[in-house]
Order: sequence, then structure tokens, then C-alpha cells
Amino acid sequence: MEQLLNIDGLFGYLYLINNIMAVFVMVYVVLDNRNPIRTLAWIMVLLFIPFLGLLLYFFFGRNTRKQKYINRRSLSQIQQRSHLYYRSQGGVVPPAKYSHLVAYLENTASAYPVAGSNVRVIGSTAVFVEELLSAIAAAREHIHLQFYIFENDELGTRVRDALAAKAREGVEVRVIYDSVGCWSVPRAFFEEIRFAGGQVEAFLQVRFPILGDRLNYRNHRKVVVVDGSVGFVGGCNLADRYVKGTAQGAWRDTMLAISGAAVHGLQTSFLIDWYFANNSLVSGKRYFPQALPQGGAMVQVAQSNPVGSNRVIMSSLVMLIGAAREYVYIQTPYLALTDSIILAMRNAALSGVDVRLMIPRRSDSRLADYASYSYLGTLLEAGVKVLLYNGGMLHCKTVVSDDVISSVGSANFDFRSFYYNFEVSAFVYDAAVAGKLKNLFITDEKSSLTLTARSYAARPFARRCLESAARLFSPIL
Repeated sequence: MEQLLNIDGLFGYLYLINNIMAVFVMVYVVLDNRNPIRTLAWIMVLLFIPFLGLLLYFFFGRNTRKQKYINRRSLSQIQQRSHLYYRSQGGVVPPAKYSHLVAYLENTASAYPVAGSNVRVIGSTAVFVEELLSAIAAAREHIHLQFYIFENDELGTRVRDALAAKAREGVEVRVIYDSVGCWSVPRAFFEEIRFAGGQVEAFLQVRFPILGDRLNYRNHRKVVVVDGSVGFVGGCNLADRYVKGTAQGAWRDTMLAISGAAVHGLQTSFLIDWYFANNSLVSGKRYFPQALPQGGAMVQVAQSNPVGSNRVIMSSLVMLIGAAREYVYIQTPYLALTDSIILAMRNAALSGVDVRLMIPRRSDSRLADYASYSYLGTLLEAGVKVLLYNGGMLHCKTVVSDDVISSVGSANFDFRSFYYNFEVSAFVYDAAVAGKLKNLFITDEKSSLTLTARSYAARPFARRCLESAARLFSPIL
């Protein structure tokens, strides 16, 4: 009995310490002037999850995004090639109704609009993998490859071995992988590339005791550049499930293959991350070769990161949705909407725009599914058409509008992508690209269920409770 009393006393003492620390943390969170929704979410976590709540805040909640990402001088050197080409075009005239979006991306993200590029939509992950391997095999000078997940499986091994083979031929090979995205991948997996003469870096390597500073900010970008003239960007990672699917079905993703001067934007994105990961400045002219016009697409490659106050990709998508006059179709695997995105989608739908949102009927995360469903009611109420993809795992991150503009990249429609991750998106102003993405969306509709306001309202009470609970955590997932 005495031993039990001692245990109870110790637990009470620890609980008191937890409460005191939680109060101090809550005061700090409020004074940090965050987004009020995320502030409330953290307060709820700290109040209702003793002990674990403090650990979650330590690893995921501290606002360290004001830390310097890259010094301005080095950034300027990397960006200057893209800027020089942009100026040499003699002025690019964007579609009139998107001029404000073009200017915003240029002013906030140095995403210079580049005309005369060829952009192809790849709607099959298997096709993308074969094109990626072909581009690697054809490389003559350098290969720059960056993925959030680079798995130690059949596909990952194929790509790794292809990169190692080119490195042995004397081609410069640089690889960036995310430390958390590849947490289960042994470091020895990448040694094959290093032994062949290539360079491999983990982005924000996570090691204790600095774990808490780095775990929350992840590089979610997927970028490939070969010889400065061919590039890929989109949502696909390097893992077997992206090609072979899972028990839930096939994996549906979208990538862009880009050639021409727009590749300079992808190169800039990679080299900025390379400087951060490797602390070496790569900015020579040969990485930005002169590009002749190869197509009619105008492209802006936009990066967003947790540094500074601009949420570039989120704000750009708000502008894109707000400019829609006929339709805007959105695909995303995960949904945790900010107030600005909700308002933009609702306003567009209420003004008569055909707004369609497609998410997976079931994704690879049940918690994310519950959180996603909690946002659908307010959209359905405004007339947004919600589609639940039932053909497997929908992993696309695409937006297309009015047969003119489209966005394809790595960012999900959620808080993590908009506020915490390093992301990249290609904004493409081209009717052919928009038409292809629109047709892919319509094809995916055939494998989707339409969620009606009536069926949504008829959800079981227990399901609603789970969704509401998950939504509380959505700003910090």
C-alpha cells in the first residue's frame, strides 16, 4: 500500500510539473501571434493530452522558421542565371487576368515567368519512372535529383544503380533526400552513389538532441534536372508503391516533364536546396544552358518554405481560385484547409464557378482521412462538387482552371505543406497543358463517387466525432 501511495505521489508531482510547463507553453504560443486556428489546436493538445502534448509541441510546435535559410548573396548568385534569361526575353506578356498572380510569384519567390518551354503531363507513375530512367541514361554533364522519399526497394534500387552508373562515367550526380521521408532507409543504401563519385545529402539531418528543431520542417519537393535542359516536377516519390500500388489499389499521381528555359527554375530550386544541404555554391553558366524556344508554354517555378512570412504557394492558389470564371478542378491526397483557401473556394462556387475537389475515398492515413472529411461540409454547402476517388490512392497535387492555367507540384492542400514544408510548384500558362490536366481529372471522375450534402449529413454520429477530433490536430499534422 505504501508503495502505491509513493507511486501516486510521484505521478501527482509529475502531473503538477506538466501543468505548470503547459501553462507557460500556452502563454508562449499565444504571444507568438500564430494563426489563431493553429494556436487553438496547440492549446487543446496541451490541455487534454498530459505529458505527450508537451513532447508533441517540442518536436512539432516550436516556431523556428525565422532561422536563416540561405544568405542573400549566395541566393542572388544562384538566381541570377534565371533572372538574366528572363530579362533577355524582352518582356513576357501573361494572360491579362493572371497578371497579378505572375507579379506576385515574381516578387515574393523570384519565380520568373519564362516563355517558349515545352511541358508534357505524365499521368502514370510507371511512365514517369521509365522517362526518368531514360533521362538519366542520356545524361552527359550532370544529374540533379531530389525526392522526399527515396525508398530502399526495387524501384529505389533501380534509380540508385542508374545514378551510380552515370557517376562512374564521369557525369556529375547530386542527390538530395529528406531525412524524415527516408527515415527507414539505411545510410548504406546511398553509398553506392558515393563510391561511384556522386554526391548525396540528407536535407536537415535529424539527430538527437537537435531533433526538435528539425523534425517539423521537411523538404517535400520532388525535382529532377538533367543537363540543365530536361526536368521533372510533381507529386511522385521513388518507392514501389507508386508504381505497383498497395492493398488499396493503384497509386495515381501526376508529374510534369519540362524542357526549355523553364528548366532553369527547377535548377534554381535544386541548387538553393543543395547549398543548404551541402554548403557548397553551384551556380556556373553550364548549369543554365542557353535554351531555344521549344514550345508555347509560359511557366513559373515557385518555391515555398517555412522561412519568412510569405506563404507563397498557398497565396498563389488563393489567387488562382479567385481568378476562375468558368471552372477550377483540384486534386489533393490530404485536406486540411486554411481559412483563406476555404473562403476562395466558397466564393468561387457561390459566384457560379464550377468548383470541383477530388480527394481519395481512403488515403494511406486514416487520421488524415478523418481530418479531410471534416472540411467538406462547408464546401458542399457553398456548391463545391466533392469527388471521392475510389480507384486506389489518389496522390496528385494538381489545380487546373479555365483552360488556361494549371499548377502541378509537391504541395498538398493542408497546413503542413502551406506552413511547414519546403515545397515547389510549377504554374503553367498553356491551353494544351490545361486541357490535358482537365481530361485527366474527368477520367478520374469515372473512378470516383460524388459526395452529396445529404449523404454527408447522414454520417454516423461516431464518425462525426472522429472527424471533429482529427480536425483539432489537422493544423499540426
